[in-house]
Amino acid sequence: MTEYYDVLIKGGTVVNHDGIGQRDIGVIGGRIAAIGRLDAAAAADLVDASDLHVLPGVIDTQVHFREPGLEQKEDLETGSRAAVVGGVTAVFEMPNTKPLTTSPDTLSDKIERARHRMFCDFAFYVGGTRENVDDIPTLENLQGSAGIKVFMGASTGDLLVEDEPSLDRIIARIRRRAAFHSEDETRLRERAGLRRHGDPSSHPVWRDEIAAMIATERLVRLAETHRKRIHVLHISTAEEIEFLGRHKEWASVEVTPHHLTLVAPDCYERLGTFAQMNPPVRDERHRAAIWAGIASGVVDVLGSDHAPHTREEKEHPYPESHSGMTGVQTLVPIMLDHVNAGRLSLTRFVDLTSHGPARLFGLRGKGRLAVGFDADLTVVDMKRTETITHNWIQSRSRWTPYDGVQVKGWPVGTFVRGRCVAWNGDILGSADGEPVRFLEV
Repeated sequence: MTEYYDVLIKGGTVVNHDGIGQRDIGVIGGRIAAIGRLDAAAAADLVDASDLHVLPGVIDTQVHFREPGLEQKEDLETGSRAAVVGGVTAVFEMPNTKPLTTSPDTLSDKIERARHRMFCDFAFYVGGTRENVDDIPTLENLQGSAGIKVFMGASTGDLLVEDEPSLDRIIARIRRRAAFHSEDETRLRERAGLRRHGDPSSHPVWRDEIAAMIATERLVRLAETHRKRIHVLHISTAEEIEFLGRHKEWASVEVTPHHLTLVAPDCYERLGTFAQMNPPVRDERHRAAIWAGIASGVVDVLGSDHAPHTREEKEHPYPESHSGMTGVQTLVPIMLDHVNAGRLSLTRFVDLTSHGPARLFGLRGKGRLAVGFDADLTVVDMKRTETITHNWIQSRSRWTPYDGVQVKGWPVGTFVRGRCVAWNGDILGSADGEPVRFLEV
């Protein structure tokens, strides 16, 4: 008897809870309806995935798409184009826009801007501030809310929460896992004089590992006191990896491809201010410790921290230059190159980019290739060698720190709820992005 599917992905090497093996995937109504040998099946849309790997859709839980207010750098449409061409099926976007995302109205505005204009699915963090602390339980549970994000350093105005009493009030109020940029603002202000004009290699001297550790120790202490779940973003130091390995009960850990790939002083010599990030790219001791954190399981997820600026903003002389780089489109190829180099397994990559986000944030119907789940698929060619270039980048800023870097392992196709939205670098069809669903909302 012939089985009929809307979409049938045939002959791919599927990576899921059952291991790695050749299986077919049948999709009905945007969800996975069958996995296995589907030789007798027929479909309206048949996809030949022979010689390709089919992964659960990659979820990037830290991007800055800059809309509203900063659209000269990026917007929700261009950022999502970059995401799906790079194999990313869902993103969590950050609140430091203009206006800031700190209220039900500003969150609702972002959702309306994003729905059926973004090519990937989405959720938006709401900034936790001194002013909205009493509203946090409500803000966490709004449709499309990824939860609360707090900037302990590297921000300005209402989003900066640098003092412990305010941080304590916020952590006491959260119910879902909240995300934190963890650098100590007081130490950064004290050390601002260590920045050398025109020398971006002084960036990690100014924003040193002690500034990161002071904030992370404070954050974990408050989380343990209140027994609340926290997510520490873009860990960049050996000291934090060692400390967080001893404090995993309430704290989860994100690292980024750029902290795993770039290294000081080389990156500053080659890229100048285009390697400038907060927290900074550091030397080999720290990079090796982050890789050790991946091997040991201390690290829970990968996030790109995609934070585009225009070339003009990046080319200002340091320290007037802006911190941030593109990353959502290069997350998959850069990390697949690390897989091919033997630095992590393909199943560990899937855990960091699909299973991990679903587990930490309680995603409904995403993060697994399993019957009943959304048919979010990242299709990759593990044998394909390509060179990343500025011209390939879909982001409005049109640059990447990996220009000219050759990688082995490449995103080929991206399916969001059963729709193929990108194939071999081309956007297919219209945008159909919807808010991510959460178990706790």
